[in-house]
Amino acid sequence: MLQDRPYMRDSYETQRTSVLTWLLCSMASVYVLQHILARFFPATGYWFEASLGLSSLGLKSGFVWTLLTYGFLHDTGNLLQIICYMLVIYFVGREILPVLGPRRFAGFYAAALIVGGLAYTAMHWSQPEVLFGASAAVCALVVLYACFFPNRDVTLLLFFVFPMTVKPKYIAYGLLAVDSLGFIFYECMRAASPFGPVAFSAQLAGIAVAWVYFRYIHDATWGIAGAPDIELPKWVKQRTSAKTPAQAAYSVNLSGRGHLRAEVDRILDKINSDGFGSLSAEEKKVLDDARDLIGRR
Repeated sequence: MLQDRPYMRDSYETQRTSVLTWLLCSMASVYVLQHILARFFPATGYWFEASLGLSSLGLKSGFVWTLLTYGFLHDTGNLLQIICYMLVIYFVGREILPVLGPRRFAGFYAAALIVGGLAYTAMHWSQPEVLFGASAAVCALVVLYACFFPNRDVTLLLFFVFPMTVKPKYIAYGLLAVDSLGFIFYECMRAASPFGPVAFSAQLAGIAVAWVYFRYIHDATWGIAGAPDIELPKWVKQRTSAKTPAQAAYSVNLSGRGHLRAEVDRILDKINSDGFGSLSAEEKKVLDDARDLIGRR
């Protein structure tokens, strides 16, 4: 019954603030703080950006936290940049968050920032440039979205005026092409880019993080391949089964329609709390079987 679901009960716990909301609020708050410090406390503002911005000099001094914090700083003279970043994070993040779940989403975002920052500092190790901006993580989110939903039609507002419908996979291809060309012809050549100070190496690293996560991590079980089968003595098996009856193999009785409905409700509750990525292969198969059963009605 619908009223039996946990989120339909009066005693259901209020949903916590989304990790996406915390992320966007943090970016906006830091940007406002940057403006206030730069205008009224210039010396403190310079120290603030130097302590949180990413640079090879900072890493040499032990400022390892800047591999994450630089993604929350942005150019105070370019308001459009942070607006675009936050719009992309919101619209793409709300589609990816149910698939990954809050913990994986936060870990994926942090990994994109860290790997992007390492790639940038490796390219500029002997230069004093300070890196601001979440471009590495933004590119990673866009490419991961394209990996999950490559052929979904997405409508973009070109120059915030002209609507344009395109598939996410083409956006990812275009992003990869632009960053690759910019990295080869501008960043590697130490030439000024017509797009301004763009961290092409960081963005390429973010794209790589998205592809590696989708290809090797998202559905991986991380079991030990080729582990030998070891037969335990009968007396050990008997004692183990007697002491730990709860450790028996888990199975679901789907012979009746009522059992199937109860199992589907449990799986939907798990998706609601932990995200689709937390499901096991058996649970995904149960959902597929339920969908086929409904389709045959």
